[in-house]
Amino acid sequence: MILTALEFLGLIAFAASGALAAVRSRLDVFGVVVVGLTTALGGGVIRDVLLGITPPTTLRTWPYLAVCGGTALVVFVFHPQIAKLRRAVLLADALGLGVFATAGTTIALNAGATPYAACLIGMTTGIGGGAVRDLLLREIPLVLRKEIYAVAALAGAVLVVIGHSLRLPPGAVTVVAAAAVVGVRMLALWRRWNAPVAKGPETG
Repeated sequence: MILTALEFLGLIAFAASGALAAVRSRLDVFGVVVVGLTTALGGGVIRDVLLGITPPTTLRTWPYLAVCGGTALVVFVFHPQIAKLRRAVLLADALGLGVFATAGTTIALNAGATPYAACLIGMTTGIGGGAVRDLLLREIPLVLRKEIYAVAALAGAVLVVIGHSLRLPPGAVTVVAAAAVVGVRMLALWRRWNAPVAKGPETG
């Protein structure tokens, strides 16, 4: 029950961030909804495909599509007001990252994945939707060019695997791990931490 509630919270957060990015790129209402859906559902679809769960869970039940599509439409209508809430939007995106990374890891473990595979699948669940969003908007995915994003997702996935190996309550582990991801992500934004970038590359 906790996992489901967190998953829908993450869906809303990612759908909103994707829809805002689409609005900034001047897409029409259909484009905004498509990007919002892709951002919210992309990571989960990739996760299920990797685990052999077909059709993917989010495409089998209508509430997933309804919640994400509705969120994207709300953003399309009220984007001037929502865009002003920059910190809230960043927090929502961090929340989505934490929820999807940790929930994806838990689902992978429950499906019989090894701890190593579960960590990678959890991280991919967290960052997958955002990467597809950026590709649709013809941008280099954020996770590949700056900011501590994938590292935070991987850290949360590792915490879930550790909690699972210690047989701790899965709901509590998921909540704590998701909170850790959000904390690392927001701290990285506040301190402006970025992964190292090669300096002065030679061009030919």
